[in-house]
Formats: sequence, structure tokens, C-alpha cells
Amino acid sequence: MTAGDHHEFEPIWGLPEELPPGETILWQGQPQFWSLARRAYHLVGLSAYFALVLGWLFVNASPSGLSSVMLAVGLALTALCLFATLAWLACRTSVYTITSQRVVMRIGIALQINLNLPFTHIASAQLKTYRDGTGDIPLQLAGDQRIAYFLLWPHARPWHVRAPQPALRSLADVEEVAGLLTRALRASLD
Repeated sequence: MTAGDHHEFEPIWGLPEELPPGETILWQGQPQFWSLARRAYHLVGLSAYFALVLGWLFVNASPSGLSSVMLAVGLALTALCLFATLAWLACRTSVYTITSQRVVMRIGIALQINLNLPFTHIASAQLKTYRDGTGDIPLQLAGDQRIAYFLLWPHARPWHVRAPQPALRSLADVEEVAGLLTRALRASLD
């Protein structure tokens, strides 16, 4: 689904309802597959782990035990394909929207939810960039606002389980989006 398409139950792509008068969409986007697969689903680390285990099995296998090594290879490839598919589905079904008054995150594969984060509920936004040009924008919520980490994952700042932070993950144009969000947050304070 692209920005021009509409979800069956969405009047505007990525939004559960029409925007109120005076509110405008500033930006919409989705996570980038390879970045999310690598950082949230740890596909590279899992591949390295399976390669080490399979290498060890192969080196220590007797000629009659090679069929069990091949079975292990099949299982490892199945697991990697499963994680890659989950990452692809997370990217395909997620939409991040920044409006002039809030951040809306449509997330979830089987059960989709819309997180509506008005700027008044956002204490700060940070920027995490990666060497491949992608990055994350974690949003620290104001006051006692909390959202369960497992509800957010993989759209949460990694390892912040006690105080979960929703995050716009694996964005291709992250610096541009961060600048736009910063300007919108500042304008909402005026």
C-alpha cells in the first residue's frame, strides 16, 4: 500500500478518521524493510548465529549424520524466512503520520491500532541515525502517559521497557522528518 492508496476502513491513508478543520498532514511514511528487519527483528544476528551453529554441526557430523545437518539448515532457513516475513508485514501495515497537531501511528499486523499522540502528550523527541541513512525518532511521553511496550513493539524505542517510548522506526528520510517534527512541536507551543 502506498500513500495514494486507501485502506478499506480509512478515510485518509493511515488515519482512522478525517482530520478536524485547521489540522493538516505534514508528513506520512512507513518503516524501511531492511532497516527494521535488521534492527528490530535482528535478522543479521540470527543469520550469524545459525551459520555458527550449522557450521559446528557440519564439522562435527559423521557422513551418516549429514541428513540431520540438512534438516537443521532447513529449519534455520524457515526461521529466518519467518522473521523476514514478520518484518515485511510490519513495514507494509504500519503508517506514521505527523500532522500540525499530533503524531498518529497505525501499527499492528493482525490487529491494527491507531495511536493518537497529541503534541501536548509528547515531552520530547529524539533522533537516532544509522550508517545506512535510516533512523528512528523515539517520542518520550509527558507526565504519567504510558503505553505498554509489547503493544508498541517493534515501534518502540529498544530496551526502554519500564518507560516505553513510541518510536517512528527505520525511516529513510529520518533527518528531514525529525526537522519537520521539531518545527511542528515548536509551532504548537506558540
